Amino acid sequence: RMPVLVSAAGRRQRASAAFSLSFLSLVFSITAFSSSYWCEGTRKVAKPFCKGQSKGDDCIRFNSPEANNSNAVQYIWETGDDKFIDRKFHAGIWYSCEEIVSEEGEKCRSFISLTPASDRGFLWLSIVAELLYIILLLMGAILMTVEMCYYNTVIDGLKINAFSAVVTVLAGLLGMVAHMMYTTVFQMTVNLGPEDWRPHTWDYGWSYCLAWASFACCMAAAVTTLNKYTKTILEFKHKRKILERSLKFKYKLPDH
Repeated sequence: RMPVLVSAAGRRQRASAAFSLSFLSLVFSITAFSSSYWCEGTRKVAKPFCKGQSKGDDCIRFNSPEANNSNAVQYIWETGDDKFIDRKFHAGIWYSCEEIVSEEGEKCRSFISLTPASDRGFLWLSIVAELLYIILLLMGAILMTVEMCYYNTVIDGLKINAFSAVVTVLAGLLGMVAHMMYTTVFQMTVNLGPEDWRPHTWDYGWSYCLAWASFACCMAAAVTTLNKYTKTILEFKHKRKILERSLKFKYKLPDH
């Protein structure tokens, strides 16, 4: 019975590892999908005119006390980059937020409304693929839980194991497509989006990294599940060969 116990313990360990990876992938994907830090960067925003006694580098000061002096206004527009200030922004699948000039807080707007009309369909496909990715991850985690708790027959466990492996692989493929589509849509929005939104500098944020970490965990869970299924099948074949040899040996003994 020792080999049977060892193999059962090994199968249970592999099932626990696959479930842990799948659950981690699900948590990462939900966190990334609901956040707005897929891309971060800065925008150049025109400085407002200083009001009253306000001072500092966040507003433009007139050299003349007369606010309507044309010479002062001409001087302001000839100072080049001095009239601009960098403001941080971050964007996700659902909305984009940026700092408010001369005030605390952020101003947010829908990222879908910022996307060019020609690319809006790709963004919706990306959103649908992300939702299907999360749903399939949830289904895979539920199937793995049922497999770990349901030990009536090994054959039933193998069926559940095979189905959960297929679901997890499909989830990983959908997640990869969704992430790549969003990347393409964001780059097109940077080039063709509204003038009052286009970033000066930008890079991928922690949510984007978390989304790809979710994909990596998903594929690792799929590989672990497939590995468990393959090893179980090989163990059955090996035990079947041993049983056939022992039966042949028993039938040959009376002849001798």
